Amino acid sequence: MGNKNKSKLSIKSIISNVAVNPLLQFAVIAIAAIIVIAGLYWLNKDNTISVEENKKIDLTPTMIKSIEDIGEWEFLQVNDEELTDTTRHGFFGDDELVRIYYGTLRLGINLHETNKGWIKVDHDTIKAILPPIKLLDNDFIDEARTKPFSETGTWTDKDRNALYNKAHNAMKTRCMTTDNIRKAKENATIQFDNILHSIGFEYVKIRFEK
Repeated sequence: MGNKNKSKLSIKSIISNVAVNPLLQFAVIAIAAIIVIAGLYWLNKDNTISVEENKKIDLTPTMIKSIEDIGEWEFLQVNDEELTDTTRHGFFGDDELVRIYYGTLRLGINLHETNKGWIKVDHDTIKAILPPIKLLDNDFIDEARTKPFSETGTWTDKDRNALYNKAHNAMKTRCMTTDNIRKAKENATIQFDNILHSIGFEYVKIRFEK
């Protein structure tokens, strides 16, 4: 019984000394920390942590929609001037209507017209199939700049509309050429290549629907 009391007194004495002695407090905390660290090391000595950089870029529906929302995208602009005339033959002479028309034709694509699956990732390459190059605005003649060149006789609005349509068709034929469509495709390829590279894709393949 006496030994037990002495043991209790000894423990109380140690605790009391620790409580009042900052150095002892520090030593106890340090020893406890060492024990905890050693225990954690022993428990995790067979475990390894590896960090692997994921360079794969996912093409999300949000990214695809943001590209499609661009809508009409112009890649070539052609300014044209057309001198158009019409002649009406009469008994007492000919009547003539001549006008000069000015127009700006915009060639490009409409990304709202893309097909399902038009853009996708294939391993390390992103592939895009773009809509065909087309005339973005069919009302390309600037009527405010239209100039009457010559007008003899009496002409109706129907006659003037027919002359307008004649100039419209001539401009469209002259500007929607194979060469201009090729130039628009080249510009589109460059622009799309840049935008997809900026997203983070290294390899880009672009082609157009026929």
